[in-house]
Amino acid sequence: MTVLEQAFATARARQARVVFPELEDPRTAEAVAQLRNDGICVPVDVADITDGQIASLVANRGMKEGIARRMLARPLIRAAAMVAAGEADAMVAGATSPTAKVIEAAGLAIGLAEGVTVPSSFFLIVFPDGRQLIFADCAVNVAPDAAALAAIARASAASCEALLGPARVALLSYSTGNSGSGPSVDMIRDVAEITGFTGPIQADAALNPRTAEKKGMGAGDANVLIFPSLEAGNIAYKLVQELAGAMAIGPFLQGFRRPVCDLSRGATVADIVAATAVTIALS
Repeated sequence: MTVLEQAFATARARQARVVFPELEDPRTAEAVAQLRNDGICVPVDVADITDGQIASLVANRGMKEGIARRMLARPLIRAAAMVAAGEADAMVAGATSPTAKVIEAAGLAIGLAEGVTVPSSFFLIVFPDGRQLIFADCAVNVAPDAAALAAIARASAASCEALLGPARVALLSYSTGNSGSGPSVDMIRDVAEITGFTGPIQADAALNPRTAEKKGMGAGDANVLIFPSLEAGNIAYKLVQELAGAMAIGPFLQGFRRPVCDLSRGATVADIVAATAVTIALS
């Protein structure tokens, strides 16, 4: 069973309530109809402002009730507050909203999980030959320092455990082991010391057992690729989409207390349906 097949099976079993604050978008509306008809989740509309939503903003951000009410006039924030208040189990948004707005809503209403210092994101990459990988961070953190990259790597490992099983994390660089130097390589080396994950390592050594053996670095079977910057990660996932025919599902936000999915604004109906199932599987 592929990760997507498993995600759909898990979603059907859980019957999670998912709020979609962008139903005015035709793709989202069609996806919601399909999700409902196929029994994948229980879509819920953005509700009127409730005491629970207000309480979530007051508790999470310490804001006054009047300010909370004004913030909740925005559907994206109200949807996130519904998740925080237990009125929905997850939120799927981003088809018409920038990533920054989705993160803002989640940060205001839901907040970060205990021990998490920065929110981040990952893509689930499914290749035509059946390989399944986690790419992170390709959508949120532009130039993370060592502490932030370590947080991204740990969160991505946890996401992998939930979807793919045991995580084999590679901290990617233009250098493997001690063969090179430079600010970026030095940072990746620090992250490896902080987390215990494999790195710095070049992509071929991370993914090819023979290359890994030659370079004496890991087993060449990584299923979580951590990129040193958003620039590198974003370029990489788009390249495998265009050149290898890979399916890039997400991006999924990670590090928040409750499940939030940030769709690509170019998402298709199929993308939204698949992203919703994976979001539920992560919860």
